[in-house]
Amino acid sequence: MIHTVKNYIKQRLFPAAILEKNSVEAYDIWAENYDEQPGNLMLDLDEILFPRLVNSAIISGKQVADIGCGTGRHWSKLIALNPARLTGFDTSGGMLARLQQKFPEADTYQITEDTFTGIVDDSFDTIVSTLTVAHIPDIKTALQAWMRILKPGGDIVITDFHPQTLANGGKRTFKHGRDFIAVENFVHPVSLIKNLLLENGFTLVAEEEIKIDESMKHYYADKNALHVYEKYKGYPIIYGLHLKRGDGTE
Repeated sequence: MIHTVKNYIKQRLFPAAILEKNSVEAYDIWAENYDEQPGNLMLDLDEILFPRLVNSAIISGKQVADIGCGTGRHWSKLIALNPARLTGFDTSGGMLARLQQKFPEADTYQITEDTFTGIVDDSFDTIVSTLTVAHIPDIKTALQAWMRILKPGGDIVITDFHPQTLANGGKRTFKHGRDFIAVENFVHPVSLIKNLLLENGFTLVAEEEIKIDESMKHYYADKNALHVYEKYKGYPIIYGLHLKRGDGTE
């Protein structure tokens, strides 16, 4: 009982700190338990959203790049659709190491910049990128590089934390020891991403978003964060885009 009381006082007087780290450092730490996260709202919502945007027509027999692949959360689903080749790109060596443990034959690259130096033009039929875009400081440069390595007629599928919620103080956090680590994010409006691609010969195939509603309240209750739920209820929390590039014959 004394131990319990001491812990209660410690938590009340010395609450856990929130430490912000850049995405490489944060995900190298997070890699240790990234795949064992019951009750992670963003991951659960991405599991709902991603299959709505991806189908066999853009994966089967295709050269597919997963940019920000992490530990390969979606790789079982992608592999089941029989791509000709699936290549993972990530900045975090820790996340890629976990992916290699799960998929020993995986073709992966650790990238240190957003221009994909060394990857030849028109290398891929499809690019997927999930829960990654907001970690990229210069989204214009990154998307220009994605377009360079994407073939004519290719597809880009993006999901991510909604910038409206990020702009209003939303954070991507995880627990490490007693502290919480917030991953550095950059706010890129969905309209900016769409317009950059539309202006370069892409058409919008699908656009989705999911808002925080009553069905998600338990995620916040389980973390004693109902005040966060009340603040963001009704806000879009995740979005998804599928855009297709023209093949040059239009």
